[in-house]
Amino acid sequence: MITFSKVSETTEFIQNQKDNGKSIGFVPTMGALHKGHLELMKKAKSENDLLVVSIFVNPIQFNNPEDLEKYPRDLTKDKKLLEEINCDVLFAPSVKEMYPDEVIKKYDFGSLETAMEGASRPGHFNGVGVVVSKLFNICIPHKAYFGEKDFQQLAIIKKLVEMESFPIEIIACPTVREDDGLAMSSRNERLTKTERASAPFIYEVLNMALDNRELLCPNILRQYVLNQFSDRPEFNVEYFELADDVNLQPVTAWNESIGTIGFIAVNLGKVRLIDNIRII
Repeated sequence: MITFSKVSETTEFIQNQKDNGKSIGFVPTMGALHKGHLELMKKAKSENDLLVVSIFVNPIQFNNPEDLEKYPRDLTKDKKLLEEINCDVLFAPSVKEMYPDEVIKKYDFGSLETAMEGASRPGHFNGVGVVVSKLFNICIPHKAYFGEKDFQQLAIIKKLVEMESFPIEIIACPTVREDDGLAMSSRNERLTKTERASAPFIYEVLNMALDNRELLCPNILRQYVLNQFSDRPEFNVEYFELADDVNLQPVTAWNESIGTIGFIAVNLGKVRLIDNIRII
């Protein structure tokens, strides 16, 4: 595995590989790698000649300074995992390398960025758009791989590709879960032992929503889900939303959209967790 920290060296190397006919599969991450990341990478590796991974904790997508400070980082461990899956290229830049100047770019993702995560985390998706655009220009992949756990982010990135006319195919990959159903996330490392034992309840409730879809209309189902947490004070629910799977707008009747997904965000102790489940 070749490791780069400089933008120019990374782009030069990858461009040379492309010029020699190599296909590039790219997985951008913020490190603290887990099995979910590795599944994305294995798929990218199987579908391309070269697997390129980036590790960069992007400061401009954090609206909570404490969350940024406490985000788990272990580059040595991450490199070992990447070597085990035969990653070809790692791009691990500094903040100064990525942002030598003040960031002034502003994206307008329309209604995609105003609901759910966008409402809860002002500026978050602009930060995502800026960093992903930069990474696409640096790593110039043919295909880029993202997990469906961050479904709203995935929709934003698809919109970004359209807006910027990137010649990149976005590959969506299913959420990878622990044996007890908890969606794999780097943030899980910050859960205490007691919190970790409670966390699978989130996915249990999402499955309860799925099971009750035919019995309850969307508005009542929303309240039903919130009620499940009423006697679980360790959870602070930010939102549970039922939205169409294209524009991510709330649905009030099941026939309003071809596909509907249930989205949830909760704080468990000091850790914020998100998940989703396809309802239709």
